[in-house]
Amino acid sequence: MIIPIPSGNACVVGSGPNGLTAAIVLAKAGLRTTVYEAAPTIGGGARSAELTLPGFVHDICSAVHPLAVSSPAFASFPLAEHGLAWIYPPLPLAHPLDDGSAAILEMPLEATCARLGEDGPAYRRAIGPLVRRWQELVPMIQQPLLRWPAHPGLLARFGALALWPAAASARLLFRTSAARALFAGLAAHAVLPLEAMGCAAFGWVLAAAAHAVGWPIPRGGSQSISNALASYFESLGGRIVTNTRIGSLDELGDAAPILFDLTPRQFLAVAGKHLPERFCRRMESYRYGPGVFKIDWALSAPIPWTAGECARAGTVHVGGSLEEIAASERAAAGHTTAQRPFVLVVQPSLFDASRAPAGRHTAWAYCHVPHASTADMTEPIESQVERFAPGFRARILARHTFSPARLERHNANLVGGDITGGAQDLRQFVLRPTRLFYRTPLEGVYLCSSSTPPGGAVHGMCGFHAAEIALRARGGR
Repeated sequence: MIIPIPSGNACVVGSGPNGLTAAIVLAKAGLRTTVYEAAPTIGGGARSAELTLPGFVHDICSAVHPLAVSSPAFASFPLAEHGLAWIYPPLPLAHPLDDGSAAILEMPLEATCARLGEDGPAYRRAIGPLVRRWQELVPMIQQPLLRWPAHPGLLARFGALALWPAAASARLLFRTSAARALFAGLAAHAVLPLEAMGCAAFGWVLAAAAHAVGWPIPRGGSQSISNALASYFESLGGRIVTNTRIGSLDELGDAAPILFDLTPRQFLAVAGKHLPERFCRRMESYRYGPGVFKIDWALSAPIPWTAGECARAGTVHVGGSLEEIAASERAAAGHTTAQRPFVLVVQPSLFDASRAPAGRHTAWAYCHVPHASTADMTEPIESQVERFAPGFRARILARHTFSPARLERHNANLVGGDITGGAQDLRQFVLRPTRLFYRTPLEGVYLCSSSTPPGGAVHGMCGFHAAEIALRARGGR
């Protein structure tokens, strides 16, 4: 079937934040643009739904968005006028420890340094310049790394911290187990072994973001981000078509440009027969990373953390010591699952009453598991939370689980449960997905998913850069 598209129209396949951002850039440049989404609802990795019980709103994938509020693309869109409102929990992050205390990341840098005690000065020396110049740093780390940076000295300073393995960085810089554990949890967002070169970058970026802009949640859930992007796009004359899966490039007729918010595997399924064999082989060799096992809970009351300050944090890293987190991430990168996994917990209803009925609460959690793992991690995840919050299980009213396979069925881009669009090790992070970045050998056809720079997370910059390249190729602004 060929979808009837008027000559000269642009198309975007996929309505995740990158696809919607790309569509906005094209529409702002005057192109009549249509977004096609296979699912009944827009949003890709930024969607929300009542997964457990009526009235309990859960984020299906992403939940906390420091890189969204840092995004140059999102900052250039009037998203607040289209319904997007941010909520800032009192603490961005808490990391409970077995002695009943918690390592805390506060938004004010000096407050965090004071909490870190003897490790405060080392932390300040490392991250202070990144926090002070965050608005200059963000555009450089959210573009292809092979572009010449606007501030080479600042990027070099960041690189000197970023290229290290996180485990080595923590041991070299910090003396206390609390500071080491806090940094290990931050770096574990890389979904890489903490011994991998370059994984420290994720820890420093997330820590600097916490101090510079915070770790906010969107009022009403992550769907609010997608809805605001869609509303702005439609205000520019754009069109969104849901429940329409594009199975072949031929279906799009002579539309140009065409941008695909798809990972390499899905793109090959749509366009493979039109692509040179050599390019297909490169795309087939693209590596996907570990998966996640995710649980959403409807709760009768908040999680009863032993460390009371955890109740003031939007995000809680449950994983104990640096050594324990490192063991969990090594297991996920291999072929086994950790019985004490590193668990990321988000508790949005503490700060957003729209997420649950009065007096009730929601919580969101996941751990990393081997790619396409079939292991049921419900018990290990809940045991980890119970370890730091005795009585937690008694407050569970209902739960909903997403295994890697179920995540992929829900969103085909989450191959094997990989939520980052492909392994983010140093080599693949620089050349992502090939040395062509957003371009393909097909004229007017581009990639704009998280499999392109700067990679995973909700920021829209993959779509932003891809659309700008497509416009330049057309001679547009």
